Amino acid sequence: MAQKRIYRLLNPLLLWRLRHIDERMYVLLLAGLVGVLAGLAAVLLKTAVHWQQQQLADAVTEPNRVFALSLYPIIGITLTVLFTKYLLGGNLGRGIGAIIYNTARESSIVPRSKLYSQLVTAFLTVSFGGSAGTEAPISVTGAAIGSNASRILRAGRRRRRLLTGCGAAAGVAAIFNAPITGVLFAVEVILLELPAQYFIPLLISSATATVVSKALYAGQPFALITNSWILNTVPFYLALGLLTAGLSVYMIRTYNWFDKFWERWPGLRWQKVLAGGLGLGALIFLFPPLYGEGYTTVVEKLLAGEASRLTDGSLFSVYGDDNVWLLLALVFFTMLFKVVATSVTIGAGGNGGMFGSSLVAGALGGFLFARLINLTGLVAIPEVHFVVLGMAGVLAGVVHAPLTAIFLIAEITGGYALFVPLMLVTSFSYLITKHFEPYSVYTKKLTLKGVDVNADRDHDLLARLDLPRLLDTAYVLLRPRTTLGELVEVFRHAHRNVFPVVNKEGRLRGIITLDMVRDTLFDNEHYTTTTVRELMQQPPVTILVSDSVEHALEMLEYTTSPALPVVDSVGTYRGFITRANILARYRRELIEEGQA
Repeated sequence: MAQKRIYRLLNPLLLWRLRHIDERMYVLLLAGLVGVLAGLAAVLLKTAVHWQQQQLADAVTEPNRVFALSLYPIIGITLTVLFTKYLLGGNLGRGIGAIIYNTARESSIVPRSKLYSQLVTAFLTVSFGGSAGTEAPISVTGAAIGSNASRILRAGRRRRRLLTGCGAAAGVAAIFNAPITGVLFAVEVILLELPAQYFIPLLISSATATVVSKALYAGQPFALITNSWILNTVPFYLALGLLTAGLSVYMIRTYNWFDKFWERWPGLRWQKVLAGGLGLGALIFLFPPLYGEGYTTVVEKLLAGEASRLTDGSLFSVYGDDNVWLLLALVFFTMLFKVVATSVTIGAGGNGGMFGSSLVAGALGGFLFARLINLTGLVAIPEVHFVVLGMAGVLAGVVHAPLTAIFLIAEITGGYALFVPLMLVTSFSYLITKHFEPYSVYTKKLTLKGVDVNADRDHDLLARLDLPRLLDTAYVLLRPRTTLGELVEVFRHAHRNVFPVVNKEGRLRGIITLDMVRDTLFDNEHYTTTTVRELMQQPPVTILVSDSVEHALEMLEYTTSPALPVVDSVGTYRGFITRANILARYRRELIEEGQA
């Protein structure tokens, strides 16, 4: 009812728009509106998380800080689970993977609950120290804003897909104050394939969100100003690309392993909250840099040249930077356990993403690599450069988005001085990672479930088709006891030459075609003694109603049949799927896809 009232209120405005604003300008205005809303959502989440973290930090004294940091995440995960269970009905739908699926397979329809659920749960999880990033929740929120705005304004599927991408781009742009990064993230991760005219609305949405973020929230997660890179360090860039590729493969596989591990306890269970909360608390107690996103506790310290402060609040703080090998051991294990901490945070019921965790792990890996090289005394390389290059390399590998990684670092460093090193590290990392892990951390789970979001355009169009809606049910049904004489009468009045044979329960028993019985049609002596049961044959292939249209088309081509019967899981006849119906609907999809 509320939705109908909104439509009635908007009808005069939409009619006015049709008379006074052309389609292209209207799309640009909508992209700007989505950018403003997504920017406001990003500012709200960033401000709330940082304020809450400051309040929690001020509430404890230094001797007790490490114990408090270990307990806070348990509280945050518990509150997130309570919110999800009692206010969302147990269905949070976390992660970028869900948005990729919505965009690729569900006509970019994002549930309305994601307009607020991601913000609230990410705030509860991350502000209490959950070891995950806020980029995924805010990107999902932006995508939900774009999708639902287009639905309210009665936009078509094509425009809804564009605005969903605009929202996701705006969310990422606002988080980092990096508009180009937002656009490339939407292109590489969310939309996958898009026409050239999509870029202008994406740019407008990202730029608008960045303006809103800068106006209301001046800070950004990290910054580095650099002017040049050293030519003789090129071999080290290539070696760093290899290192970040190995780290990326490790992170994808570890995250996927933990995802399968938590699936052994389906749903929201307190055993998961307890086990995950205690496990995360133990990791943070041993390695405090795992607390929260990691931007302030790790990246900012590394960029400021204060790596020794990584031991602050840990069991190793008494050694400071006096024992460099102890510091490097702490960095090494924090780097490896970052993905574990993120997996536990999300698996136990919290909300967050791998985008930020990839950046933190990459920063640690880049620092570790550079410090080890410098310790040899053979050459001196700038550690802060390798910190940001490591961030880009791991992000490119884990998310499979090399351009996003390049331009993110280029934008946050205040220029493009490191552009060539970024290209070398990210391309090496991406290509090597993709060789061992063809799918990103976002799409691997979808792929394991049989959803190939990287399929080409033909596969994508076929995947949008719903097999039950393509069924042809205008076939005359026969019973096994139907006599040959009765069959002749059916043939005389039928317009099809294929007839399904079903029993009284409606289950398919076989098929009859005109060619099967052509030689017996004129055998008058057997009109009353021969039944359909004796004449019918099994179809070459039976299609399940749950099968994909692509599979049905493959079976039609394989059997060279113009039509194949479709049944449900218990064998009940549902209709026939024909090549003509599939190709006709496919042609309509192509026409709709090609309309601007």
